[in-house]
Amino acid sequence: MAIKYNVIQKAYPGDPTGPKKFYANSIADGEISLRRLSKEIAQTSSVSESDVYASLIDLAKMLAKHLADGKIVRLGDFGSFQISISSEGADSISKVTSASIKNAKILFRPGIDLRETLATLKYEKKKS
Repeated sequence: MAIKYNVIQKAYPGDPTGPKKFYANSIADGEISLRRLSKEIAQTSSVSESDVYASLIDLAKMLAKHLADGKIVRLGDFGSFQISISSEGADSISKVTSASIKNAKILFRPGIDLRETLATLKYEKKKS
């Protein structure tokens, strides 16, 4: 299976007033639910679908808990998760407070197997 993409026209991110160019833009080809993923994992292991589903739900809860505590959560070859923040700039160290923080996001760093997948991807242009 290939990653589908379409072509979009947009300005260069660093120069929004510059000439617009055409770029490849990936298109999702459906979704896989947690329940469906649990069923697929159960079919390839000796664990029941309900046990896999419950374990994944618990994993998500524990991941959220530990990320909220400021920890990096490393899941072996799968990858790691970490909180990243952005803030307003200030003229001095003393002026940077928690009120300066404007956004938080979760960073995911894939493990070796997922990174290697990127090297094997095939691409297919969406037919008009």
